Amino acid sequence: MPDGACELRSLAVDEERNNVTAYAVFRGTQTGEGGPVPPTGKRVESDYVYIMQFEGDLIRHMTKVWNDGVALKQLGWA
Repeated sequence: MPDGACELRSLAVDEERNNVTAYAVFRGTQTGEGGPVPPTGKRVESDYVYIMQFEGDLIRHMTKVWNDGVALKQLGWA
């Protein structure tokens, strides 16, 4: 998705638990090669959240929360 871009909507820090949560929206149009199917020309707008647990300055664990089924349908991949 050559026009793919992320918009950070929220960033939260939980110092007690050493966690950072980032909420963002990804937008893009599948016009280039590289997907599981030839380019569909369809656009995706997909919310996602990363939860990162830190140990000092390093990320010890990271989880992505994302409804991939909706995103894949928007792109015509599913």
